[in-house]
Amino acid sequence: MFIWQVDNIKCGGCAKRIVQKLQSLAQVEQVRVDVALGQVSFEASDGQQEQVADMLRSLGYPRSGTTSGLSSVSADVRSVMSCAIGRLQSDVASS
Repeated sequence: MFIWQVDNIKCGGCAKRIVQKLQSLAQVEQVRVDVALGQVSFEASDGQQEQVADMLRSLGYPRSGTTSGLSSVSADVRSVMSCAIGRLQSDVASS
């Protein structure tokens, strides 16, 4: 089990989007997000770690300490979009 500290996790919408996208990766399982702690945990082979890191980064949730400057601002913007998508999907599912 890997447990990573991740930037920009703010709410359940963020968590939903992270879980959805990471579970779509081959051989990545048991994805959990702790919003309060800003952590993502998952089961994967050692070879899958880079793919998980890439997916998180593309969603705007990079591992803590891996971005700075404009990269950090860009991640922040992407995380807002990912969060909104996660919230919309939650609203549609509950309707």
